[in-house]
Amino acid sequence: MSRIIIFGAGGRAGRRAVSEALARGHRVTAVVRDPARCPELATLGADLVTGDATDADSIAALSAGHDVAISAVARMDLPSSEFYVAATEALLDGLGRALVGRMLVVGIGTLLETEPGVRVLDAPGFPSEAREFSLGHAAELEVLRGADTDVDWLMLAPPPVVLDEVAERTGEYRIGGSTVIADAAGARPFSYADLAVALIDEVERPKHSRELVAIG
Repeated sequence: MSRIIIFGAGGRAGRRAVSEALARGHRVTAVVRDPARCPELATLGADLVTGDATDADSIAALSAGHDVAISAVARMDLPSSEFYVAATEALLDGLGRALVGRMLVVGIGTLLETEPGVRVLDAPGFPSEAREFSLGHAAELEVLRGADTDVDWLMLAPPPVVLDEVAERTGEYRIGGSTVIADAAGARPFSYADLAVALIDEVERPKHSRELVAIG
């Protein structure tokens, strides 16, 4: 059993990660900005706490004693690059001080390449509003890559499509590389439930380190 702290636990990816981790017998601390908005996380068995992913002191205090962190944070009321840079820097600082050795980050599929050196977000005609949000995640990745840190990080990027919020877990996925993983013929849309499976698999059996990795 691992002690896992999940930042952004109230979001679509975070909730599924909490559920998956608890189902496998891990102890989970679910960090959210407003616990009153997601009481079901406590009902599931998580330790539901208030926290700020941009406050390194808060992160350090909440993370002490945990084995691994998952970041599924998002803010739509702040500029994307501003938020993701601030959160990533604070998480690396706070987790490092708390001696949490590993952080898994939920990335975005638009950072993946369609061919060498060409990201999805660089395609002609890519929507400007989606590009700005994607560039926030790109800035997040650059902070991770440039950080002088003992925290072993990994960013998992699902397919660059809208993920299925209601589909049940299949436990099946492919992982590897920084190129978009093509759908198999007749494949169902990738789900948040199977994204959570991939995250907790990496908690239990780490296979990737300090890189952006595609799943699909």
